[in-house]
Amino acid sequence: MASYRRPVLAATAILLTATLTACANGSATSGSEEPSPSGAAAAVSHIHGLGIDPADGRLYVATHEGVFAVDDDGSHKRVSDTADYMGFTVAGPNTFLGSGHPAEGSDNHANRGLIKSTDAGKTWKTLSLGGEADFHALEYAHNTIYGYDSTNGMLRVSKDGKTWDERAELAALDIAVSPNDPDVVLATTENGIAKSTDGGETFNEGTKPVLAFLSWAKPNALYGIDPAGGLHRSTDGGTTWKEAGTVPGGGPQALTAVDADRILAATQDGVYESRDGGKTFTERLPVTSAAGH
Repeated sequence: MASYRRPVLAATAILLTATLTACANGSATSGSEEPSPSGAAAAVSHIHGLGIDPADGRLYVATHEGVFAVDDDGSHKRVSDTADYMGFTVAGPNTFLGSGHPAEGSDNHANRGLIKSTDAGKTWKTLSLGGEADFHALEYAHNTIYGYDSTNGMLRVSKDGKTWDERAELAALDIAVSPNDPDVVLATTENGIAKSTDGGETFNEGTKPVLAFLSWAKPNALYGIDPAGGLHRSTDGGTTWKEAGTVPGGGPQALTAVDADRILAATQDGVYESRDGGKTFTERLPVTSAAGH
C-alpha cells in the first residue's frame, strides 16, 4: 500500500471546501466560562462531533462553542466551557475524548492536543500533545485511541492517550476503525475511501464513493455521508456501498452510527436521528447559528 505524503492542505481542499470552512485560528483561550444554567438553550453553531453517553443514553453534541447535552424533547444546554471542540468521541460512561481550540480569553495552547473528560463534558484535562496537535477526528476502539492529527497531517495511535505511535501521513477528513479488526482503518480523502490493513501504517490511494464522514457501528453496519448529505451503507467493510437515504439540511458536519439501525447526523441545519437505518430522519436539535467553524 502507498502512504500518502504532504502537503495535506492541497490534497484535502475539495473535501474541506465541500464540508467545512477553515478552522478558526488564534483562539487563545480558556475554559473558564461557566456553563449555561440548567435548561438554558444557548445558540448552537458549527457541529464537530456527536455521541451517546452510555451512562444515561443522553445525546452530546460537540460544537464550535462548547459541548451541549440534548434531551429527548429537544431541550439542550451547554455543559462545558465555550471552547471549540473539534475531534470528539464517547469512550465510555461519562468519558469523552476531544481536541480543538480554547475559548476566547484563555492563555492555553491554541491547539489543545488530546483532552479528556470523565464527568460527561463538564471539565476537561489535557492528556498529551498540547500545543502540538489538533485532532479533527477521534475514534476509540479495541481499548485504543485513533486520532487524525490535522496539524501534522498524520494518523496517531495511542493506548493510554499520553504516548503516541505516529502512523501514515495522509490527507483525510475523517477516520473509522473496524469493530472486528484493530488493523483495519478507513479514511475519507478527496480520492474516496482510503483503507489500511496494518493499523494505519500505510493506506491505499482511495476508492469511490467520495464521502465526508464515516462511522462503523457493527461489522455489517459501516455508514458514510457524502458532501451532499447522501447516506451510504456498506455491509462488507467498505468494498461495496448502497444508498441508505438522505439526511436533511444540506452539507454534513458529523456522523455517528450508534448501532446498525440508529444513526445520528449533523448538517448545516441541525442534528438528525434515524432509527431505521437511514430511511427516515427526525430532528433532534436545530442549528440556530451556522457562523464559524
